[in-house]
Amino acid sequence: MNVTVSVIISAIIAFGVTAALGFIIIPWLRKLNFGQTILEIGPSWHKSKQGTPNMGGFMFIIGIISAFVISASIFVSTGGNLETEYSQIMTGRENVLIIAGIVLAIGCGAVGFTDDFIKIKLKRNEGLTPKQKSVGQLLISFGYVLTLWLSHNTVWYFPFLGTLNFEKNIFTSALFWIFSIIIVYGCVNSVNLTDGIDGLCSSVTAVTAVTFIAIAALQKFAGLAIISAALLGGMGGFLCWNRNPAKTFMGDTGSLFLGGLVTALGFCIKCPVLLLPIGIVYVCETLSDIIQIGYFKITHGKRVFKMAPIHHHFEMCGWNENKICVVFSIVNAIGCAIAYALVYFGSAAN
Repeated sequence: MNVTVSVIISAIIAFGVTAALGFIIIPWLRKLNFGQTILEIGPSWHKSKQGTPNMGGFMFIIGIISAFVISASIFVSTGGNLETEYSQIMTGRENVLIIAGIVLAIGCGAVGFTDDFIKIKLKRNEGLTPKQKSVGQLLISFGYVLTLWLSHNTVWYFPFLGTLNFEKNIFTSALFWIFSIIIVYGCVNSVNLTDGIDGLCSSVTAVTAVTFIAIAALQKFAGLAIISAALLGGMGGFLCWNRNPAKTFMGDTGSLFLGGLVTALGFCIKCPVLLLPIGIVYVCETLSDIIQIGYFKITHGKRVFKMAPIHHHFEMCGWNENKICVVFSIVNAIGCAIAYALVYFGSAAN
C-alpha cells in the first residue's frame, strides 16, 4: 500500500470514529453531569452554554490514535517504511518521534482530564492550580525531551542554513534541553488558550494538520503523514459536534492533548522553530494574554484588549463565533504557507 492511500485511510478512519463516538460519548457525558461551567469573567452571552457536555476531546483522542495504529499497521505490513527518506535529516530513529509524540499528547491530555474532572465533578471552578498544572506539564515535557535525547533525535533542520546536531558539545546540549522544554511547554499551553469558542481550536488545528501532511510529503516521512492525516480527520469529525452552536466542548482533556500532538509534529519535522508560523494563531493567543496581563499590572487596571485571549476581544467587538473561526483559520493558513515555503525553498537551497 502506498503512502497516499494510507494517509487517506487514516483521515477517513479518524473522521468516522470521532464523529460516530459523538452519538455515544456526548449522551454519556450528559448522564454523568459532565457539563461545562461558564465563569463570570467570560463574555456574558456564553452563559447560554452552561451545562454543555465537556471532555468531548475523548472522541478525537480515540479517533486519532485508533486511525494511526490501524493505518500504520496496514502500511508496514504491506512493506512500507514509516521513517523518513530525507537524507539531510535521516537518522533511522523517526519511529521514536512518532511514538514519543503520541505518549506526550496522552500525558498532556491526562493533565487536562485531571483539571476538567476537578472543575466538573469536584465543583472547583479553577480546576488544578496554575502551579499544579505547570508541574505536571513540565514533568511530561522533561520525559519527552529525555526520550529524544536518549534516542539521539537531537538534529534540528533550519531552512537555508542546514542542520545542527545539539550533541556536539556541552553548550549545544544545554541549549537543546532548554529550548526543547520551553517549546513543548509553551506550545501545549498556546493550543489550550485557543480553545475558547465553538470550533476555533478544532478548525485552526485542522489547518495545521494539512501543513504537516504537506511537509511530510516533502520529507518523504510516511509516519508523519499518517499521524497528521489522523489529526486532520479527528478535527473534522469533532467539528461535526463542536461547530457553533457546539454540542460538546473538548475541554482541557482535548486541548492539551492537541497541544502535545502538534508540538510533537513540530519535532517530527526536525524543525520545531517552524511551530511559530505553523501555529501563528496559537502564538497570537498567547501573546495577547501575556500583553493583557502585563499591561494590566503595570498600569494598575488598564487593558490593551477588551478581553483576552484575543478571540474574546473580537467577540467583544461584535464578531460572531463562526466569523472568528473562519478568519483565524485563514490567518493560520497564511502562516502555514510561509512555513511550507521555508521548508520547500530552504531544502532546495541546501
